[in-house]
Amino acid sequence: MTLNEKIVQDIENTTIILYMKGTKERPSCGFSARVVSVLNRHSVVYQDVNVLEDPEIRVRLFEHSNWSTIPQLFVKGELIGGCDIVMELENKGKFGDILAQSET
Repeated sequence: MTLNEKIVQDIENTTIILYMKGTKERPSCGFSARVVSVLNRHSVVYQDVNVLEDPEIRVRLFEHSNWSTIPQLFVKGELIGGCDIVMELENKGKFGDILAQSET
């Protein structure tokens, strides 16, 4: 399986997946830490992928999503966005609705 195939498979088969710098236990950048904080506040189960472990993950992820920044959050195979989008949705009270859809 190629890295591209693995990324696509992970996104399609994982309800909530966060590509980030570091891990959910130890974020390595403030933007990733903010998204982790929001996800944890909602008490959802999610998978994290540390893009710092292999620079190629980041390259292939960008090709797949056409989104140029990290973190990248996917819910039910759909790109939600990065830190700015997650924070905007959370501040408007809409992020919980997106996460609730992941339960169906």
